[in-house]
Amino acid sequence: MITTAQLYLHFLKNPVISTDTRNITPGCIFFALKGEYFNANEFAAQAIEKGASFAVIDEEIFAVNDKCLLVNDVLLALQDLARHHRKQLNIPVIGLTGSNGKTTSKELINAVLAEKFKTFATFGNLNNQIGVPLSILSITANVEIAVIEMGANHQKEIELLCSIAQPTHGIITNVGMAHLDGFGGFEGVKKGKAELYAYLKETNGYTFINRDNNHLMEMSAVSGLSKLIYYGTENGNTIKGSLKSSDPLIEVEWTNHEVESSVKTHLTGSYNFENILAAICIGDFFDMNPEQINKGLANYEPKNNRSQLTTTDKNTVICDFYNANPSSMTAALNNIAVLSAGKKTAILGDMFELGPESSTQHQLIAKQATESGLDQIILIGKHFFAFKDEFDALFFETPAEAAAYLQENSVANNLVLLKGSRGMKLESLLQYL
Repeated sequence: MITTAQLYLHFLKNPVISTDTRNITPGCIFFALKGEYFNANEFAAQAIEKGASFAVIDEEIFAVNDKCLLVNDVLLALQDLARHHRKQLNIPVIGLTGSNGKTTSKELINAVLAEKFKTFATFGNLNNQIGVPLSILSITANVEIAVIEMGANHQKEIELLCSIAQPTHGIITNVGMAHLDGFGGFEGVKKGKAELYAYLKETNGYTFINRDNNHLMEMSAVSGLSKLIYYGTENGNTIKGSLKSSDPLIEVEWTNHEVESSVKTHLTGSYNFENILAAICIGDFFDMNPEQINKGLANYEPKNNRSQLTTTDKNTVICDFYNANPSSMTAALNNIAVLSAGKKTAILGDMFELGPESSTQHQLIAKQATESGLDQIILIGKHFFAFKDEFDALFFETPAEAAAYLQENSVANNLVLLKGSRGMKLESLLQYL
């Protein structure tokens, strides 16, 4: 069995990790992870043939030569390697989690900090028990600040990810009705997310908190945090801000009590105001001036189908179909309801991982949508379809059925909200809009 210290010596010589034989690069180290439907130990020899320097495996039968490094558990070995690497990095690491806005906040924080520092930020949404170790192992010696996104759908996951990322600073964007099935309800969500606060309390880290959010204020008080930096809309915060405009793009006025400033962004959705304010607060904490902060925010353009305003040949589409839960659905519907447009359409897909709450939450969103005053409501998926006789909307069981309808019944000159859980694959409808 190879130890973590021995494995780290190999990593220093070959600091590229791969977990997929389709993405092998010469000299990388292949980690043969297991999943519900696959066992990558079977591909260790193939990885080496393709140019991997080593393959880390946990089944001795697949050790074809001395380039196969045997461990007890490949996933645990990957996580331990990341912990070891993290300990060598003497830099601020900002740990970020929340029910909504994680990835957008991470991108905004990184965009701001990158105006002054050499930064690293989680790529995409590599924010789970595999993604966080891969992110940590991607941090090179020239990085000055890292922003690590941490996702979870069960309690104790954030605790695990904190043990790997070892954040010196942290932020919970918000807590909402997401992953209710795994967390066991809303109180379970709060408990799970508060594991970041517990880690920061234990390690005497800094915490950025939206003072307007009563749930976060309660959670921070329970956690007994001491190094608190507040942002919000009232006096008494380190950063005080106000939403100047959000129709359709957000403009924010803010002050750090020394300088008053304003910034126009490329983001839509008033719910992103608090994410922008968080990025301002973190930039200010790291001694960035307002010009640097505003430049980072103004230059950031969303490209990840989260609150992304897209102009097609026929419509203006709010592309927000990367994920969805009741909290983010409510915010998105509230947002489109107040935007200026001649005609408005909401196309919503099922929300996943809601457990026993699923039926009730889909019913509530269907009710909100049909009462929002929009010109057309299209609801897609089996969960929404269960209420087809209850609400005045167009219902389809699958995106394919919705696509067939949109081909025959063109939506044009509309502001369209396109939002649903990732598994609904609503991006397939964009071509018809």
